[in-house]
Amino acid sequence: MTDHKPLILISNDDGIKSPGLAAAAAALAPLGELLIVAPHVQQSGMGRAMPGTNDGRLFETYISLNSHRWQAYGAVASPAQAVQHGLLELATRRPALCVSGINYGENVGTAVTISGTVGAALEAAAHGIPAIAVSLQVDFHQHHTLDDTVDFSGAQYWLRYFAERMLALDMPEDVDVLKIDVPAGATPDTPWRITRLERQPYFRPLAPERTEFSEAGPIGYELASMDNLEEGTDAHAIVEGVVSVTPLSLDMTSRVEQELLRELLEDKVHTAKG
Repeated sequence: MTDHKPLILISNDDGIKSPGLAAAAAALAPLGELLIVAPHVQQSGMGRAMPGTNDGRLFETYISLNSHRWQAYGAVASPAQAVQHGLLELATRRPALCVSGINYGENVGTAVTISGTVGAALEAAAHGIPAIAVSLQVDFHQHHTLDDTVDFSGAQYWLRYFAERMLALDMPEDVDVLKIDVPAGATPDTPWRITRLERQPYFRPLAPERTEFSEAGPIGYELASMDNLEEGTDAHAIVEGVVSVTPLSLDMTSRVEQELLRELLEDKVHTAKG
């Protein structure tokens, strides 16, 4: 053990065999000691789910990239549950940082609540661990393929860049997770900006193609229109080829003026009764 080095917990939602997970390990290895715990199979779209059907078994394995090799654990668990196993069972000391990714496909807009990548980071944040959720833009047909031809080098650079800074400073209050989305083809020279979530749909769900409800009919998705994206949002940054850095808070309370909302609701109740 190297207690003088920060402990970095790494997880994902693409599974323990994902090249993106190995790419994250390679990017972070120079910064500290790694604890790698990821779902044993693909778990995209799980959000911060805690399925009771997962039995939590852990399988010791190794992941590698080029000539480097790291011990890891595959968990019969969701991404958030994998983080829990890491924190509650496997960590010998408190992690200084949790990183979830590198994900196949950008996680932008209000659909981030669907993302297992973001869900794992939020779970770490709920335990008081600073967290990063990092995703790389790829063609949506590659989202679940674990395509080993994907170039993660740009995402690796930016992951290490922001991980170094998070390890060196205390984040402002209410910044629990940094959600980093890296455009395809990004390099160290790619600009980055602080963004907010895009409200317009980025991916559009597609109705199943079937003739009987008894037939299998998974709901698909496709890229939505990129017209009218709001400036300053994560989706707008990705479309412009800019690295998006979105601060996320565990506190999902609306920032509406509470007294105004109370007055509106009281008026509506009064009108309904009248």
